[in-house]
Amino acid sequence: MRNNALKAAFRQQTPIVNGWLAIPSSYSAEITGHQGYDCVTVDMQHGMIDFASAVTMLQALSATPATPLARVGGNDPTQIMRLLDAGAWGIICPMISTAQEAQQFVSACRYPPQGNRSYGPARALLYGGKDYPSYANDEILTLAMIETREGLKNLNAILATDGLDGVFIGPNDLSLTLTGSASAESQHPEMLAAVEQVLAACREHHKIAGIFCTSGQAAAARLTQGFHFVTPANDVMQLGRAGREAVALSRGEIPAATGSSGY
Repeated sequence: MRNNALKAAFRQQTPIVNGWLAIPSSYSAEITGHQGYDCVTVDMQHGMIDFASAVTMLQALSATPATPLARVGGNDPTQIMRLLDAGAWGIICPMISTAQEAQQFVSACRYPPQGNRSYGPARALLYGGKDYPSYANDEILTLAMIETREGLKNLNAILATDGLDGVFIGPNDLSLTLTGSASAESQHPEMLAAVEQVLAACREHHKIAGIFCTSGQAAAARLTQGFHFVTPANDVMQLGRAGREAVALSRGEIPAATGSSGY
């Protein structure tokens, strides 16, 4: 079976930089996969992506160096299993607040006896190899999103879940529930304390600590802070930012910089 390079990177304490796709396009997925990201996540929670589009995007990512991941819409075993069968090499699951929810999530990602994933790997065999069923339990990445007060309260129990590789902070939702305002880079004391709590717990349990960021600069700061897995904005944010910059440059509102264009 194809090894999961992300698990190897974590064992070697190598930072993981993750792309994030909300636009349903196999072409944009293919472009993103060739930009140097370690992995790229197809977002089926807040992105405009349905299952049919997700399959074509996972196929496109399979032809790039990036490891294909998916964020599911919720802790739904059926959707989790379908995306794994479609070739996702890891799942990010939102709104995990209890150890029981974490166990349900992990079980959907693991074949018996470690879990209850139904057999039918379909595309996963094409991407991973004929021996995929024998090694999938070890290679598929599982990240539970911490986004609630309850999730923070139960953090140690969640991280103790057998088969869970780590957690991923959803900073907007976590900030919203802690401070009343959604902010991915919140400097509110309660939010800062929550981030440090997650980092400390991940160190204690030897699990991956991940977080969504608004930019490459913010992602670099999070890696310095101790995170292992960072997402420097999604395709929508990057497209909007690049468009605004192009317009401003065209109108002479900001100075032009020399550089190359293209993919």
